[in-house]
Amino acid sequence: MMKYVIVSGGVLSGLGKGVTASSIGVLLKSAGLRTTSIKIDPYLNSDAGTMSPFEHGEVFVLDDGGEVDLDLGNYERFLDLNLGKDNNLTTGKIYSKVIEAERRGDYLGKTVQVIPHITDEIQNWIERVAHMPADGMEGAPDACIIELGGTVGDIESAPYIEALRQFQFRVGRENVTFVHVSLVPVMGPVGEQKTKPTQHSVKELRGLGITPDILVCRSTEPMTEETKEKLAAFCHVSPDAVMSTHDVPNIYHVPLMLEEQGLCNILDIDCNGTSMLKEWRAMAYDLDKLTEDVSIAMVGKYTDLSDAYLSVIKSLQHAAMKVRRKLTINWIEASHLESSWKTKNAEDFSTAWGLLKSSDGVLVPGGFGDRGIEGKVVAAQYSRENNVPYLGICLGLQVATIEFCRNVLGISGANSTEFDENVEYPAVIFMPEISKTHLGGTMRLGSRPTIWQVDDCKIKRLYGDGDSVDERHRHRYEVNPDIIEQIESAGLKFVGKDETGQRCEIFELDGHPYYVGVQYHPEFKTRPGKPSPPFLGLLMAASGMDL
Repeated sequence: MMKYVIVSGGVLSGLGKGVTASSIGVLLKSAGLRTTSIKIDPYLNSDAGTMSPFEHGEVFVLDDGGEVDLDLGNYERFLDLNLGKDNNLTTGKIYSKVIEAERRGDYLGKTVQVIPHITDEIQNWIERVAHMPADGMEGAPDACIIELGGTVGDIESAPYIEALRQFQFRVGRENVTFVHVSLVPVMGPVGEQKTKPTQHSVKELRGLGITPDILVCRSTEPMTEETKEKLAAFCHVSPDAVMSTHDVPNIYHVPLMLEEQGLCNILDIDCNGTSMLKEWRAMAYDLDKLTEDVSIAMVGKYTDLSDAYLSVIKSLQHAAMKVRRKLTINWIEASHLESSWKTKNAEDFSTAWGLLKSSDGVLVPGGFGDRGIEGKVVAAQYSRENNVPYLGICLGLQVATIEFCRNVLGISGANSTEFDENVEYPAVIFMPEISKTHLGGTMRLGSRPTIWQVDDCKIKRLYGDGDSVDERHRHRYEVNPDIIEQIESAGLKFVGKDETGQRCEIFELDGHPYYVGVQYHPEFKTRPGKPSPPFLGLLMAASGMDL
């Protein structure tokens, strides 16, 4: 029988349920079990595609084009999986499916209600998706980790709590482990660890019919034995099943922390059944020892919320680990680099340029809308003219192309039709097959092949052997195919194109240490120990290494 680990959260959001769920997956995988994951998001959106990064962090894109919650990125990176859009379950998806069935007459005249119709559909969805392999192998996985978003007590979560309560009897209570992630705050001058928030959260969960088997308690410092005993007494769990997940130098310590506290024994698995945990431990502790610095300027427009660039940050970290450098990210609000900002706030302008000029490399990530665009353009110009390693992702490729047209080809009016529909010289244009009336799921999405157009170049060597690469896309605009020949004649070569040979996917500038742009989003396929090649190239060049 398949085993299910169901992770819920209490007290407040943002406690690290995703990292906890991923870490449990690492322990299951280290025991030789094949795993998969499902993230439940109780919001009414069909998917995360139309959400602002300020609202919900980055939108993570899957191979099949699914636009999903960023926690699925944690699962893919920690467990080396390739999940599908059905691995992200939302209220919008569930209600759409039930209403569609009602319209077809599937319920034979019954009154359609939350119980049993919505709760049954949730259970059916979970059981179906849990048996779909995500590791490239045949056959159903051995275990599925399910994370319930939000916090216990939210009205949006109620149908899912009820569905999961029923689910334990559908698949057998012995095949389900409930893990509840909660907060143990430290209060007062003596730093007393308070258990009351967790007590109330567990009481709420038990009142809804679910008794947690394991408590994972977030805190700044390790929990005392006294605190664990108190939680065990009031929350109806064994003291051994109260886990402390205190602050650590890097998130790769979390699986090790849980293993050291006996989680593998509680789950009745041998976490040393493979060499995975040993390698994981070496990676986590090795990362703490890195001392030689490398700094990357992140020129973006959502810099107030780092989760908006979570996969980009992880890609930089994985690449820095590979080149054995301690990474520093210099966050730069793109609009602060613009000359117009100097009159608004000269101090911000000076600080932004100081950070840019002091960085070893520059990265311009993806984004939407015209705010900060001219700042990104001048960042690309600075990198090109001063031989500073540069990586442009999606919009970062487009602004670098616009900059090249303006300052190398001498076409001062070059721009994207995204920012000026009536632009005199459209260097970047709207893709002809994309809908202009609907936003959700209408971009060029998912894994697509990029065919190499040259025999040799820096970025091709980084990717290794092969005539093509498969990377994930999320964009509506592309470089104007009509101007490619003109741009290439001036030295900016489009070394990778799509299967039609028309769409420009990768550029590289002749004679520059590292000036690369990619139309796709390579950050979505990075893994610890297997960094994304474009990011590895940036970190190598920024560290002074030969490519």
